[in-house]
Amino acid sequence: MIHSLIRLGRIVLGGVFIYAAYTKLRQPWELFALSIDSYRILPSWAVIGVARTLPLLELLIGILLVVGFWKRVAASAATILLATFLAIMVRAYFGELNIDCGCFGIGQALGPMTLVRDSLLVLLSLAVTLGLFLAPETRAKGQTKRPLQV
Repeated sequence: MIHSLIRLGRIVLGGVFIYAAYTKLRQPWELFALSIDSYRILPSWAVIGVARTLPLLELLIGILLVVGFWKRVAASAATILLATFLAIMVRAYFGELNIDCGCFGIGQALGPMTLVRDSLLVLLSLAVTLGLFLAPETRAKGQTKRPLQV
C-alpha cells in the first residue's frame, strides 16, 4: 500500500514538473527571464543562465520521477528546488513585490493561492522523498539481491 502511494505521489510530482517545464519551454526564454529578474535576487548573468537551464532541469526531474529512474535523486532534487522556490516566493510576497510567480510560465500573479499551492507541492515532494528513503525496497518474485563482487 505504501509503495503504491509513493508511486502515485512520484508520478503526480513528475507530471507537475513536466508541465512546468513545458509551459516555460513553449515561450521564448526571455519571458521567463523577466519573471526571474522580477524577484530581484540574481545578477543579470545568473538570470539568463537560470532562465535557459531551469526548464530543462525541471523536465529532466519530471521524466525521472515519472519513469522511476534514479527515484531518490530525482525526488531529493525536486524537494530542494520546490523548497527554494517557496522560500523565494514567500520573501517576494512579504516584501510586497507585485510580480508574476513564473511557476508555470507567464501570467500568474504571486499571491496567497500560489503560496498555498507551492506549500502543498513541497509537502508532497518531501513525503515522496522520505517515503523513497524510508520504505523498504520491494523486489519482484524470484529476484534476489546479488552479492557484491570484487
